[in-house]
Amino acid sequence: MLGYIIRRILYAIPILIGVNLITFALFFVVNTPDDMARMQLGIKYVTPEAIEKWKIERGYDKPLLFNQEAEKLGKLTDTIFFEKSVSMFVFDFGRADDGRDIALEIKSRMLPSLAIALPVFVLGLIVYITIALLMVFFRATYIDFWGVVFCVALMSISSLFYIIAGQFLVSKLWHWVPISGYGSGLDAAKFLLLPILIGVIGSIGSSTRWYRTIFLEEMNKEYVRTARAKGLSERIVLFKHVLRNAMIPILTGAVVVVPLLFLGSLLVESFFGIPGLGSYTIDAINSQDFAIVRAMVFLGSMLYIIGLILTDISYTLVDPRIRLT
Repeated sequence: MLGYIIRRILYAIPILIGVNLITFALFFVVNTPDDMARMQLGIKYVTPEAIEKWKIERGYDKPLLFNQEAEKLGKLTDTIFFEKSVSMFVFDFGRADDGRDIALEIKSRMLPSLAIALPVFVLGLIVYITIALLMVFFRATYIDFWGVVFCVALMSISSLFYIIAGQFLVSKLWHWVPISGYGSGLDAAKFLLLPILIGVIGSIGSSTRWYRTIFLEEMNKEYVRTARAKGLSERIVLFKHVLRNAMIPILTGAVVVVPLLFLGSLLVESFFGIPGLGSYTIDAINSQDFAIVRAMVFLGSMLYIIGLILTDISYTLVDPRIRLT
């Protein structure tokens, strides 16, 4: 197991380097530092001197990938790519255009994102799996039929509708919770209740149908027919045997969403004014702060790889017969 984890971590390094190269190309080749300076300074203040000063202040005055004027290793290290990208591997994300430390901002904004994502993740799994099991238990009945219709209807509705409708009904019309904002400590609960509820409801349709498909596939396997032949009730077959054997695909879908737990929900945090990583990324895109966007892309890639490794490890916990090699 330990050897497998070490190999997967080593395999992840070239992937992160590739992500870094692609991100660098998008931000510095397609959109040069001169273009970035013009966008930040605005048309009124754009002069060659102002552009050069902006680039020097942010370390964008050096060559992109190769410095011909430097000596030895400096040809590679004294470049924008090395200084802006390689440092991310030691979690040195640098500073945003407004001068604030990006790593400190990520640390301070991670908790609000987790405060939304974790309850949505846990409650969502419970709700989606429960509804899917009930639909399979009553398969080929009106409960299953209308359940599928209900799921398809929910899948057809945009997530923006849930956000806007929830804010209008629950906050503006009924005044149950604040329409937006965030508080500290226990006071944050009243601000998080509606975003969590919308996060769970918004994925009921797609997630429930996916779990229902998994359970129906398991119902047609040999071990289910054997269990029925032994006289076990349908309830025991479904909730004990089918649910246990369906845990591998369930874990695959569940653990892979680990990055979302940290990076938050872009739309929900933006609409509800939650100072998390999702709104932080949206604000950076709107303000053309490329340093923040690059850091969030790198962080998301790294967390996604961690999620895949955790998925493989969880397989052995569910089924000890699986060996990671």
